[in-house]
Amino acid sequence: MKIFSEELVEEARIQNHVADLSTATIGEVLLVAQYLEQKTGIPFIRMDQGSPGLPVNHYGVEAEKAALDRGVGSQYPAAAGITELKEAAHEFIKAFINIDISARACVPTTGSVAGSFGSFIACTQRIKGKNKVLFIDPGFPIQKSQLRVLGVEWKEFDIFNYRGEKLKDRLEEELKDGDVAAIVYSNPNNPAWICLDEIELKIIGELATQYDAVVLEDLAYFCMDYRKDLGHPYQPPYVPTIARYTDNYILMLSSSKIFSYAGQRMALICISDNLFDRHYPAFEERYHDSGIFGPTLIASILYMITSGCTASTQYGYAEMLRLSCEGKINFVEDTREYERRAYKMKKIFTDNGFHVVYDHDVNQKVGDGFFFTIGYKDMSGGELLKELLYYGVSCISLSTTGSQQNGVRGCTSRMRDELYPVMEERMRAFNIDHK
Repeated sequence: MKIFSEELVEEARIQNHVADLSTATIGEVLLVAQYLEQKTGIPFIRMDQGSPGLPVNHYGVEAEKAALDRGVGSQYPAAAGITELKEAAHEFIKAFINIDISARACVPTTGSVAGSFGSFIACTQRIKGKNKVLFIDPGFPIQKSQLRVLGVEWKEFDIFNYRGEKLKDRLEEELKDGDVAAIVYSNPNNPAWICLDEIELKIIGELATQYDAVVLEDLAYFCMDYRKDLGHPYQPPYVPTIARYTDNYILMLSSSKIFSYAGQRMALICISDNLFDRHYPAFEERYHDSGIFGPTLIASILYMITSGCTASTQYGYAEMLRLSCEGKINFVEDTREYERRAYKMKKIFTDNGFHVVYDHDVNQKVGDGFFFTIGYKDMSGGELLKELLYYGVSCISLSTTGSQQNGVRGCTSRMRDELYPVMEERMRAFNIDHK
């Protein structure tokens, strides 16, 4: 039996000016769910927005307070970032990825969203005629929205049928025209939680070098592939990365998920030293600066977007990175609750006729973590999204992420213990009603 009537859901759609629920954005689904909750008092199973659901890291908070007490709030922070954060980032990357990136090439941004926005500008302007972005989908919808703002064209393909060695031919098909400036993916993946393995990273890296494309590797869910024993500083296994296979890369490291620090909007773009120092005449012509990639990105692009990052938050992030390297913060264990939630939530769905859409990596079953994907029979993602709303479950359609598969994305971050029985009851009713 449905929790919310079709009429009430339609009212929520109209009142929140959502054109089409089947293609609704994360923000639009969130508004509809909130409207229905407020109107009826009935709680939703909120699987829409990927906002952290764990307490903020207190070490960061205390370091921020101390920085403000020292008076850092009275001065503009340097555009390139404070020294303490840049050095901590260099050490953090060495400790957990086993890659050397100099401190000067580690640049703070106001969240990875600002990092990708600035990087898109730099990458698509550095060489004339090389001005498109290639998405290895599924991916984060906001990044394509950024390209709409910039007026930048993109290419995309769903990796579902191109895992392992199959990726090479498919990727080269998109790169062969020579117009791709950047390649984007997240690892672990938002929304599918698949993880690219070393074979795939090697393919991407070698082709990025061959076709001179910059790889933007989004590591928002850093060390959150819980199938591996990651997160021990200066000890293998280390985080898989494109940085082992090309010099054309920018790593995006966010504080939002691993330290539950989303509200402070703090991240890093970590640029390979080779790319950081590369000269591009197109930059020199456009910006009348040195034409060097790193300084141009920092001073002529990022500074125009946010004019630097909040000084106190940089000190907070630096402290969390530093303590992680010293083993005093175990952010992997701190976030493992997401793995436990995903396991329980996926079981409720699969026990009631659903299936996991992106269910395997190259050689193993996909892990449990922050996100997961589910489908039901032959329903499209848009149809399933709407049907689940009637049963008090909010999510987003995979079609909005560049996926060609039927299904929706679920997020574990807002799940609470008392909601598991509610979710089980609702999904049992869903399955009965749709048999």
